[in-house]
Amino acid sequence: MKLSLEELLAFTTVIDSRSITAAAEHLEQTVSGISRALGRLETKLGTTLLRRTTRKLELTEEGAVFLAHARDILAAVESAEYQMTIRHQRPAGRLRVNAASPFMLHVVVPMVADFREQFPDIELELHSSDNIIDLIEQRTDVALRIGRLRDSTLHARPLGSYRLRVLAAPSYLEAHGRPRRVTDLARHSLIGFTQPETLNHWPLRHGQSNSFEISPTLKASSGETVRQLALAGQGLACLADFMTEQDRRSGALVQLLAKDTVEVLQPVNAVYYRNTPLSARIQCFLDFLAARMAAP
Repeated sequence: MKLSLEELLAFTTVIDSRSITAAAEHLEQTVSGISRALGRLETKLGTTLLRRTTRKLELTEEGAVFLAHARDILAAVESAEYQMTIRHQRPAGRLRVNAASPFMLHVVVPMVADFREQFPDIELELHSSDNIIDLIEQRTDVALRIGRLRDSTLHARPLGSYRLRVLAAPSYLEAHGRPRRVTDLARHSLIGFTQPETLNHWPLRHGQSNSFEISPTLKASSGETVRQLALAGQGLACLADFMTEQDRRSGALVQLLAKDTVEVLQPVNAVYYRNTPLSARIQCFLDFLAARMAAP
């Protein structure tokens, strides 16, 4: 037995309107349609809800009991619809966001204050991970990923991209000299990544190639660790602009081999499962982040 909202609405409207004809007019349906809805409802419940005479309709005892339940159900549905409307107008609820540590620290964290001021009813939960995570297992609403995507089960929204540059601290260059050409890198300390290996392919012209595979003398799993090592004068590193903008402005890191550098833009995507409806809280977060990333 499956009752429908249409049947419950027909039943309560007939009671409130005191006639099937008036209920049909109110619901913009035919009299026969309302009568059939009442008939289906009584059949499913296995009882008579209304006594029909030529002059009036009268609730049976069972009908009076069921009417209270029907009103509660319709009120709950109306309340749920209202709450969903409100959430679209004013997004609310918990939003779990996952990103690699450098992106979280240098891009997401600086915008949190403004985001919370604009959307005070969203409860942000920020998780950092330098490895690819399972969104469902980690109960993550949206993950922010840098680089090329491989997982076809995910829906992706491009948010922007960042340029890669080879950088070093002035203290390192004072001690070891400045490389003038790509082949000079063989004489320098190179800071690379433990994984993926593609991060150890620097965007430098070398021979007929636009990519130069380095042999790191120092490795780290996190981009933020690589950055800190470079700032400490431990070697040359290839990092995305989003995490080094302030360092380059202050002179804490300087770009090397600019003429040999190929413009490689590292994409940033927001990912979530295809079968997950894009809720208002996710939508407003991604819109906000994309606008911030696009700002000069």
